[in-house]
Amino acid sequence: MNLGALKSTNFRAYVFGSAFGLLAIWMQRITIGWLAWEMTESATMVGAVAFFLFAPSIVLSPLFGVWVDRMNVKRAVVVVQSLNAALSAALWYFVASGTASPFMLALFSLLFGVVMAANHPVRMALTPRLVRREFVGSVVTIVAINFNVARMIGPAIGGFLISQVGVAHTLLIQWLLFLPYIVVLFRLSLRPRRETGSAQEPFFQALGAGLKFVWKTVPVREAMFVAGVLALVARGAMEVLPPLADGVFGKGASGLGILMSVTGAGSILGGFSQAVMAPQEPGRLPLTTRLSIVLGLALVVGLGVTPTWETALFVAAAMSFVTTVTAISTQTAIQLDLEDDMRGRVMSLWAVIAAGGSALGAALIGAMADAIGLQKALIMMGSASTLLVGGYLVFMHYRRLAKERGFGG
Repeated sequence: MNLGALKSTNFRAYVFGSAFGLLAIWMQRITIGWLAWEMTESATMVGAVAFFLFAPSIVLSPLFGVWVDRMNVKRAVVVVQSLNAALSAALWYFVASGTASPFMLALFSLLFGVVMAANHPVRMALTPRLVRREFVGSVVTIVAINFNVARMIGPAIGGFLISQVGVAHTLLIQWLLFLPYIVVLFRLSLRPRRETGSAQEPFFQALGAGLKFVWKTVPVREAMFVAGVLALVARGAMEVLPPLADGVFGKGASGLGILMSVTGAGSILGGFSQAVMAPQEPGRLPLTTRLSIVLGLALVVGLGVTPTWETALFVAAAMSFVTTVTAISTQTAIQLDLEDDMRGRVMSLWAVIAAGGSALGAALIGAMADAIGLQKALIMMGSASTLLVGGYLVFMHYRRLAKERGFGG
């Protein structure tokens, strides 16, 4: 088992509070996506708002990462979550008053995206400092489980609430969920940060040091690659599930809730499968993680060719399982190789890869769906990426064998 960090009362309090905040964040995702579909019935618009939610991380997360490595990270997390709550309350007001428009929805998506660009590095820099260093690996696993389970359960709850009480009340509930998270954050105590002198570096020199570390550290570089490709195709596909549920299968908001529920179940199983595994060792990315990306990409093809609603539910759940396992493993591999004052920069780059890939994938799949149909778009994206990554893995395998034989001879 890899749950040693739960012995800490400090960390348990964080896990409890963050569960509420993460649910709110991922309920926002599906609510905004459904609003975009309801207002326009355009897959392009759904892909566009998903792009606005994720795209700011591409530009801003590395800058926020340098900032986090230099300041009081607890204060930074409180500020970020307070901004999330304020934006949620404002969006609820405009929707409830009937003044929301597609343009306003796109603007709010962009603002949420800017806040999320800061949220990723501050959250990932905070959590390892809630426990002693020997429990950092356990922290990463548990936090990743919490995050990825919320990533799936939140949209499922959001879809259910939309169908039962409407969009406005769903947004109000999301705002309320941020409040216990903020209260818990004020009560946390952090382990002193280990300094290596990087806080004295000029801003862009410190940013460059983070990039250099990622490129020269092979397990971290491999983890970034795996996360990026899977985010582009599999996570991108999961951002356009509203058109799949309603546009392809005609199931409406209730069908979207069911679809997100089964992906939530897949994510939970994937998360707990990692929790019962032996702790991951630093310095390498497991072979199973490198191979699981191929399965995840192939399942995108499966989602495109499935002829029935029941089969689509099964494939979506399996895809969620694989992507969650991969996400947890890659985050763990990266965090185990980091010093405290490097976490913000490196994990902000991970956020760029993961969020940027999802944003680009959602926009591409959405545009392709309007042109040729959603299922054909999924087949094309999944097939091309499966062949590309599969070929890369085979090439790297034989390259390693050749090097070993050359060394031996």
